[in-house]
Amino acid sequence: MLVDAEAGVRPSVTGAAARRALLAHPALLLVGIVLASLNMRAALASVAPLAGEISAAFGLSAAASSLVTSVPVLFLGAGAAVAPWLGRRFGAERVLFAALLLLGAGVLARVLPSVYALYGGGVLVGTAIALLNVLMPGLIKRDFPDRAAAMTSVYTGAMIAGATVAAAAAVPLEKALGGWEASLGFWSLLAAVAALAWLPQVLIARGRTAHAVRAVPAGGTRPVNVWRSALAWQVTLFMGLQSLWTYVLIAWMPTILVDHGVDRSTAGVIFAFNNLVQVAGAFVVPLLAGRMRSQRPLIVLVTTLVAAGYAGLMVAPVEGAWLWSALLGVGQGGAVGLALTLIVLRSGEAVTAAGLSGMSQTVGYLLAAAGPLAAGTLHQATGSWTPPICAVLGVCATALAVGLLAARNRTV
Repeated sequence: MLVDAEAGVRPSVTGAAARRALLAHPALLLVGIVLASLNMRAALASVAPLAGEISAAFGLSAAASSLVTSVPVLFLGAGAAVAPWLGRRFGAERVLFAALLLLGAGVLARVLPSVYALYGGGVLVGTAIALLNVLMPGLIKRDFPDRAAAMTSVYTGAMIAGATVAAAAAVPLEKALGGWEASLGFWSLLAAVAALAWLPQVLIARGRTAHAVRAVPAGGTRPVNVWRSALAWQVTLFMGLQSLWTYVLIAWMPTILVDHGVDRSTAGVIFAFNNLVQVAGAFVVPLLAGRMRSQRPLIVLVTTLVAAGYAGLMVAPVEGAWLWSALLGVGQGGAVGLALTLIVLRSGEAVTAAGLSGMSQTVGYLLAAAGPLAAGTLHQATGSWTPPICAVLGVCATALAVGLLAARNRTV
C-alpha cells in the first residue's frame, strides 16, 4: 500500500536501462533500503529519554524543550512538500543519498554547545527524514512492484527497529560515552553507514532521470485537484491527528514516567517497548484494511487503543506503564499503517494517490508539529500532565470522527 513519489514520470531509454542495472543487484539495493529505513525514526526517538538532561544543559523551559521535538516535525511537513519534486528532478537515489548526509549533519549539529545549533540541527534532521519518508515508499513500489507487500514489511520493520534501539540505548550510551551529547551524536554514524551503502545506487542510477518525460494520465483525463476534495481533507486530517498523538508521545512519554517516579533507564526501556510493539499494528492493520470495503471498524479499533493507553498514563502511569505502552504501541502502529493505506484506497489512480500522499504528509506533519509544543506549554502552565493528556484524548475523539468519514468506500 505505497505511493510512488515519482508517479507521473516516464523514464527515458537511458533511465530504463539504468533501472535494470540497479535491479540486477537486489541484495545491494535491499541493504541500502534497510540501512536507510533504520535512520527514519532513530534521530527522533533518541531525544525523548534525554529530554531532561538537554533541558538542564541549556536551561530550557518545558515549552522550549518541546521545540526540540516540534521543530523536526514541523520540517517533516515542509520537506514533504518538496520531496516529490526533488525526486522527479534529480532521481530518488540521489535525493535519498543527500538526505542521509543531511541527516548525519543535523544529528551532529544538535550536540554543539549552542541552543541555536540544537534547534538548527532539528531543522536539518526533520528535512532529511521528510525526504526519506516520502521517497523511500515510492522507490520500493517502483522497483519491487511484485513484492511490494514483503518489501513494505522489511521497510516498516527496519524503521521501527531503528526507533526501538535508539530509545532503549539512549541512556546507556549517555552513561557509557560520558554525556547526552555523545549519546545523540552516536546516531550520525548510522546515517553515515547508510549513506555509504546507498552510494552504489547513486552510481548505478546516474542516468535514470535523464530526459525523463511527464506521463499522461490514463484516458487523457486531467489529474484530480486533491486540495478541493472533502474526502482528501478527511484522509489528510486523520493522517495529521494520528501523527500528532504519536509525536506527543515521542516527545514526552519518558518524561511523564520519570515525573511519576520511574527511573530514567526503565522509562527509556518502556518507551523502546512502545516502539517495538508498533510493528504488530503496522503489519496487521493494513492487511485487514485492504480486504474490507469500509475501514470504519479499524478506525474505531486504533483510536480506542490509543485513547485507552493515554487514559492509563493519566490515571495509573507507574502501575500500568507496560500495559499502556503496549496499547499505545499497537494503536499507533495500526493508525499510521491505516493512514497510509487510506491514501491508496481513497485514490482513483496513481497520480491522484501521489498528490494525496504529498498533501496528507505536508499538512499532516505541520499539524502534528503543534502537538509536542502544546503539550509542553500546558504542562508548564499547570504543573501537571493531566491537562495535556486530556487534550490528546480530545484529539483522539476528533480523529475518530474524521476517520469514520475517511474510511467510507469512496474515492477522490
